[in-house]
Amino acid sequence: MTAAAGEPFARPEERLAALGLTLPPVPAPAGAYLPAVRTGSLVFTAGQIPLVDGQVATTGKVGAEVSPEQAKQLARVCALNGLAAVASAVGGLDAVVRVVKVVGFVASAPGFTGQPGVVDGASELLGEVFGEAGRHARSAVGVAVLPRDVPVEVELVVEVTPALPAG
Repeated sequence: MTAAAGEPFARPEERLAALGLTLPPVPAPAGAYLPAVRTGSLVFTAGQIPLVDGQVATTGKVGAEVSPEQAKQLARVCALNGLAAVASAVGGLDAVVRVVKVVGFVASAPGFTGQPGVVDGASELLGEVFGEAGRHARSAVGVAVLPRDVPVEVELVVEVTPALPAG
């Protein structure tokens, strides 16, 4: 991975530390699924909700009980949780070649249309951590409700370095 323009080269964990962040523990799945699955050179995460220290950070609909600015910060939390799931699947963030796709779901009050701005919280964090390799394709979808009444959920797809053959 190369450093973003104008930035000194840094490992992803060093960039996180510079932002005052660390990877949280990966939450136990709330159902019959895995937090992240690797297939070939891709890792797909399960949807990540805004858990902080194992607890839901905020509940409600964006544009009603939750402001778009609050939701944008919660999307950053979701992305950080997604990075923790990726790291657990591949032994650390140094294996990440690039972020390929982000899908963000925003529990939206009727009439709220600012979903892209909310999901920018996740996208911006990934850019801060991976520089140019953090730029990705994305979907930002408004939904009626999300698990545990959270305002935002984020999924990641990342490309990682090839696995070494066993042996």
